[in-house]
Amino acid sequence: MYQSKINSKYSEELAQESLEWIKAVTAEPINTSGDTDNFFEVLKDGVILCKLANALQPGCIKKVNESKMAFKCMENISAFLECAKNFGVPTQETFQSVDLWERQNLNSVVICLQSLGRKASNFNKPSIGPKEADKNVRNFSEEQLRAGQNVISLQYGSNKGATQSGINFGNTRHM
Repeated sequence: MYQSKINSKYSEELAQESLEWIKAVTAEPINTSGDTDNFFEVLKDGVILCKLANALQPGCIKKVNESKMAFKCMENISAFLECAKNFGVPTQETFQSVDLWERQNLNSVVICLQSLGRKASNFNKPSIGPKEADKNVRNFSEEQLRAGQNVISLQYGSNKGATQSGINFGNTRHM
């Protein structure tokens, strides 16, 4: 029951976009079909993910395990996740290794790849999804800050005529 709810959030379009982006960045000949079976098969051992991280920043993953043994694949996935966090992917947009390896939540894998895809332009690589917003820092002078303190804001509304008369919660006390 719970698993079908997670799977219903999976988007084949976003998965396909993610795989096409990975193919463009890594130049690996992968199948870019977005269905869950293919998405899982392409990424499950973590090798493509490690190659992706190294394509964005060469040498960020020193050892890519080509072995198909479970713990080696999990090591690859963990190394990729560590790099993704270092690249600026927020923790809430990353996934747990088991989400991919045990196919528990492929949607969170898609979310992570989409988030990383938005950051790719920082590494002079093609990016996917909406452009990351730039910081818009505003610097006010002391004079401007003081002027703002004198403004009486009516955004908070007015308490003119507010009293507590007529307010009673629950039943009144009968003595």
